[in-house]
Amino acid sequence: MKTKPNIYLAKDFHRGKAIITLRFGYNQELINRIKNIGSARWSQSKKCWYFIQGEFHLPSVYEALKPVSDIDVSALKNNSKIVRINQKQKIVTKPKVKLPSAYLNMLDQRRYSESTKATYTNYFGDFVRHFDDKDLANISVEDINNYLLDLIRKQKISPSQQNQRINAIKFYYEKVLGKEKYYFKIERAKISNPLPNVLSTNEIKRMIDNTKNVKHKCIISILYSAGLRRSELVNLKLTDILSGQMQIKVRNSKGNKDRYVGLSKHLLQQLRNYLHIYKPKEWLIEGQKGGKYSSESILKVVKASAKKAGITRNVTPHMLRHSFATHHLESGTDLRYIQEFLGHNSSKTTEVYTHVAKTDFSKFKNPLDELYNDSN
Repeated sequence: MKTKPNIYLAKDFHRGKAIITLRFGYNQELINRIKNIGSARWSQSKKCWYFIQGEFHLPSVYEALKPVSDIDVSALKNNSKIVRINQKQKIVTKPKVKLPSAYLNMLDQRRYSESTKATYTNYFGDFVRHFDDKDLANISVEDINNYLLDLIRKQKISPSQQNQRINAIKFYYEKVLGKEKYYFKIERAKISNPLPNVLSTNEIKRMIDNTKNVKHKCIISILYSAGLRRSELVNLKLTDILSGQMQIKVRNSKGNKDRYVGLSKHLLQQLRNYLHIYKPKEWLIEGQKGGKYSSESILKVVKASAKKAGITRNVTPHMLRHSFATHHLESGTDLRYIQEFLGHNSSKTTEVYTHVAKTDFSKFKNPLDELYNDSN
C-alpha cells in the first residue's frame, strides 16, 4: 500500500501578519490541490505555501488534502491560535505577554521598519511567553539553545524563521541589555539561494495588454518598469512621480533608504490616463475608499493578470522585479546600475541575475564539438 505524504501545518509570521504554513516534500498533486483552495499563497522567501491566519479554514484544507495526504496540525496547538475543526472546538488565542519597554523603545530608536518590528515583537513575545517563570536577564545560553531546538524539531520551523527568531532574541541581549556578544551554540540555518523566477518580455507584455482595468494595468507596469517591491509600490505618493526629471523617488525602502529609479515614458502616459480617471488624493495607488492600496490587493492583481495572459506558472509581484533586473542585464546595463536601481546593499545580491540572464550560446564552441572537429 502506497504511503500518503505528510503535510505539516504550523504558525508563522510573514510581512507583518500571522500565517499558517503548509510544509511537505515536493508533490505536484498536492500543489495543484492547494492552489484550488483559493486563499493559499506561495512565499518565495519561506519556500512554502501559506494562508493568512484570518483566512485559514481547516475544514476546507481537510476536504482538499486529506484524501491524498496525512495532515499534522500538532504544531498549531502549542500556544497558538487553534482554528475551528468542528462545531465543538473554539478558537484559542495566544496568552497576552508584556514585552520589556526597553525592547520596544530600542526598536523605535534604531528606526527599524514596521515589518521588522512586527516580526521581532512576535517572535520575542513567543520567547518571553515560553520563559514566563524566569528572569530574562538570567536565562542561560543552554536554555535558549534548547528552546530553539524544540522549535526546529517539533514545529518544523523554516531556516529563515530560525534565523529571524535568533535575531529577535539576540537583539534583546546585545542591543537592549548591552552585552557585547551573545553567542548561540546552535548554528544559523543555511538558507538555499535558488535562482529567481523570471518572466519573458512577451509574457509581461501579454499581462499588461490583457489587463483592461487602468489602475491594474498601471500596477503591473510600475512593478516591472521600476523593479519595485510590493511595499515600495504601496508607499509611493503622487509627489514621488518626478515627471520633469523622468524619475520615481522610492522612499524608506528596505533598510530605510531612499533611491531614484527611471520613469518610463510609456508608464508616464499610462499614469496620466489613470490619474485623470481615478483622481487619487495622496497615494499613487489608492483603494476604492482612499488610503493606501493593500499588498494583498496587488498580489491578486498580478495573479489575475497572469491568468488572463495565459501564464500557468505561479506569478508573484516579486517576479516582475526579478524580470526587470534580468531584462536590464540582457540589454547590456552595467550590473552596478542594476544594483542601484534595485536598492541592493551588496553587489553579490545582484549578481544572481547573471545566472538567469539569457546567454547567446552560439558565441561559444562546445568542447565536445571541438573534440570531434579535431579528430576529423
